[in-house]
Amino acid sequence: MLTMEHSLRHHFLIAMPHLKDPHFEGTVTYICDHTEDGAMGIVVNRVLDVKLSEILEQLEISRARYDEPVYFGGPVQLERGFVLHREGGQWKSSANIVPDVHVTTSRDIIEAIAEGWGPPEHIIALGYAGWQAGQLEEEVANNAWLTCPASSDVLFNIPPDAKLSYLTGQLGIDYSMLTDQAGHG
Repeated sequence: MLTMEHSLRHHFLIAMPHLKDPHFEGTVTYICDHTEDGAMGIVVNRVLDVKLSEILEQLEISRARYDEPVYFGGPVQLERGFVLHREGGQWKSSANIVPDVHVTTSRDIIEAIAEGWGPPEHIIALGYAGWQAGQLEEEVANNAWLTCPASSDVLFNIPPDAKLSYLTGQLGIDYSMLTDQAGHG
């Protein structure tokens, strides 16, 4: 049985080099929720070839041109948007992950960002990563992922293309030196 002390909520998952799933190869995933029923996270280091301005146009939100990146959050519900952000607020559909990290799925936060008064520190993603009950625990036990406690500073202030090397460096690991071969003595 999963206990809160074993929950990976507010942790980063770092894909091991032998994880060749094209959705997760080389990714860092922020875990938003992890209970005995499963887990949900958002990939935070893979930027899509889509800009926020294109999303605003599709949503018929007319604002100034936005070249802000949009992230691939994961392979589940790619048509659904998620905003990870530092400041709270009174959004229609928002969940507090930890005191300084929230996830919001309602249109009002996108409108606020487009108007320039939304949370200044945010990540906009399409889709999410999901795991059924026990699946994430099994993947971690099978060494598909490295895990480490998350930090809102790393989440929002380290560029997406630097997150993987930064986090593995914090763990004392050179990611390029990891191998997909297991050693047995």
